[in-house]
Amino acid sequence: MQPSERITTAVTATTTVTAVTTPPGVAPPAAVPAPGAGAGAAAARAYAESVARTRWGGPGREVREEDVVDLLLVVSELVTNAIRHGDGLAGFEARPTEEGLWIAVHDNSAVVPRAAYAFPTTHPGGGYGWPLVARLARDIVVHLRPGGGKTISALVPLRAADAP
Repeated sequence: MQPSERITTAVTATTTVTAVTTPPGVAPPAAVPAPGAGAGAAAARAYAESVARTRWGGPGREVREEDVVDLLLVVSELVTNAIRHGDGLAGFEARPTEEGLWIAVHDNSAVVPRAAYAFPTTHPGGGYGWPLVARLARDIVVHLRPGGGKTISALVPLRAADAP
């Protein structure tokens, strides 16, 4: 993702995700701790995979391996872009939904990626990440954070291993 020099976006408030106690009979929390500021793509991938396998899938509902691969690609692209183009990773979240795994990547830059407004048609020496994210995820949103920086969130669809 290359930063945009002329695009401005209205600042929107973001919602803070709070931890919820897991009731009996529900899948346990992720086995890997959530990565925070300064973490790398490997930590974010490990956390997202752990959430997908332990909290989304849960007992008797395993996630498809090809969907885990897609999830890991999306996480890698967004976290790497936060580190390279967003003045560093400021945080990472992953939350299971009925449709898949919602992820949010927080960085320290208020610059909105140019590709967020138009699907890139050329790839001069790079720029493959955003089209990949757009193909594998849905509901992609870029929010400027009131305290500075931005959050890019997306839903990565997941299917049960026994689903067609």
